[in-house]
Amino acid sequence: MSPGKQIDEAAALRERVAALEAEIQRERIKAQTTEGRFRALADHAPVPIWMSGPDTLCTYFNQAWLEYRGRTLEQEMGSGWTDGIHPEDRGPCFESYLRAFTAREPFHAQFRLKRADGSYRWVEASGVARFDDDGRFAGYLGSAADIHERKRGIFTPDSEAMRLVFSLTERERQVLVLIAEGKTTREVGTRLGISYKTADSHRSRILEKLGVHETASMVRYAIRAGLLEP
Repeated sequence: MSPGKQIDEAAALRERVAALEAEIQRERIKAQTTEGRFRALADHAPVPIWMSGPDTLCTYFNQAWLEYRGRTLEQEMGSGWTDGIHPEDRGPCFESYLRAFTAREPFHAQFRLKRADGSYRWVEASGVARFDDDGRFAGYLGSAADIHERKRGIFTPDSEAMRLVFSLTERERQVLVLIAEGKTTREVGTRLGISYKTADSHRSRILEKLGVHETASMVRYAIRAGLLEP
């Protein structure tokens, strides 16, 4: 290969690299602009809005959320916001969130959250999985609503039921929720990717640990512990 041809190919390669870097930079600017516009709109929304990354940790809260909580964005970021969840509701809330997150399914949960005035209020949080332009999972986007007046006096998780239910293993709690939702043992096995025999074994251990003998009692425990709507 002649020196002149080598120089031409090297120059062409540098041009391709430069063009690629320019394209990447344009995409970054586009993404930042889109994100900035979203946050500007969200900060003017009247409802609390939150966003999490693919690692489950929260990356954004809008102004309505921060005003409701009486805290700064830095304090709420990551898992900081969870400090405001009522201790009795923290386990069920995490369980619902992680279950939805793992399955990339819509998330819904009701729990007590500390407001700016120091009182605990019932809120309903919901969220959906979000994906980037390339289809990669990017986390969750959601909102929250104060439902305290509607919720007050209707239902409060039973502390003893919560203690027993959350003494179960994570897999046993998954089985409990599915059975409480009306799934058969065979359907539970299919849903969780385990054999019928394994699902039935989990069911037997749940009955034993809860000290009950039939499915109806299992369902009542799931409801009293706040895993399901009453």
